[in-house]
Amino acid sequence: MIAEPDARAARIAADFPLLAQPTSRGKRLAYLDSAATSQKPQAVIDSLVHYYTHDNANIHRGVYELAERATDAFEGARAKVARFVNAAEPAEIVWTRNTTEAINLVSFSWGLANLEPGDVILTTQLEHHSNLVPWQLLAAKTGAELRYIEVDAEGLHVLDDLDEKLRGVKLVAMSHVSNTLGTIAPLAEIIPRAHAVGAVVLIDGAQSTPHFAVDVRALDVDFFVASGHKMCGPTGIGFLYGKRALLDAMPPFLTGGDMIREVGYERTTFNELPWKFEAGTSNIADAIALGAAVEYLEHIGMDWVAAHERALTVYALERLQPFVARGLDIYGPKDVTKRSGVISFNFADIHAHDLASILDLDGVCVRAGHHCTMPLMDKMGWPATARASFYLYNTERDVDQLIVALDKAADVFKVA
Repeated sequence: MIAEPDARAARIAADFPLLAQPTSRGKRLAYLDSAATSQKPQAVIDSLVHYYTHDNANIHRGVYELAERATDAFEGARAKVARFVNAAEPAEIVWTRNTTEAINLVSFSWGLANLEPGDVILTTQLEHHSNLVPWQLLAAKTGAELRYIEVDAEGLHVLDDLDEKLRGVKLVAMSHVSNTLGTIAPLAEIIPRAHAVGAVVLIDGAQSTPHFAVDVRALDVDFFVASGHKMCGPTGIGFLYGKRALLDAMPPFLTGGDMIREVGYERTTFNELPWKFEAGTSNIADAIALGAAVEYLEHIGMDWVAAHERALTVYALERLQPFVARGLDIYGPKDVTKRSGVISFNFADIHAHDLASILDLDGVCVRAGHHCTMPLMDKMGWPATARASFYLYNTERDVDQLIVALDKAADVFKVA
């Protein structure tokens, strides 16, 4: 008999219309690339269609019923996201296009105003390029030093020298969960120690927010960023959470319409939070649809999502074990309580791209490449990895399909 969590995941998968379609070769689709982008439930798709069919109007400016309805839905979605991450108030949620834009907003608006020569930005060796390149550029502009928390061979943070690493630090910017290795950062240890030296902390939650409950106030994080498309929402929408005191003190990132209070030929005053950071016509439909995605995840229950993904990860690691003797290398923390549902691997001397192409013939979708973590790849000595990543709609059947496809790949590449 199928275990109930897996049976529930199969029922959840029925909410995602794309998962029901076969590949062009007639194969069942096993989508194992949710770390790149998640699929969308029908409720989110319906939300987009409903907005454009019934509520399409520009927000904030109009006093007619249609515009007020669009504004209410848009700001209602902000309140849903605030509730989802336990922000103190909706005004602490700023809409952005994605995690990357949210990080850049903080870099330009907070970073340029607060960093100077001699200050230190501390990040980690696990970071996605989006949480590394902005800080490299900020360091170059301000004269600040960029410093790294190292990781060991499993991808676990090395904190033995954290006090030394924190000397002079004004900003700590790090991922909550590694998109390449699935490592879950020990934020409960790092954040209080960062605050003890007066540092501000930004957490990249792109890989955590979709997969387990996030409480920004319990974490006591200063900035938190995430993308809608990884959490069952549409592309082109994300958010920045910031503590009100910090956001109030920050200058606008972009300027133009809607982020102003009053404009004259000589001077301009800016709008209050959060609209001070939302210049121009907003991505109204996708923000509303992200609100629908939040409601969908809340209905499922984030504790269930986390437990299901952990069980599926354990199952996958067990099913992969026979391949280890045949040259399969599995990367990331060995302790499953310290990792998310991301499994990066290489198989014998098969290049990751070739392996992913062979798996695709059997309908198995995995990522292959450096996963926007080129410095980590160089450190570990991997030219690339294949990466399978799980979400709430994946089942043991998807894992079994991966195993069968790997066995076929071994035959194609004549792996013993």
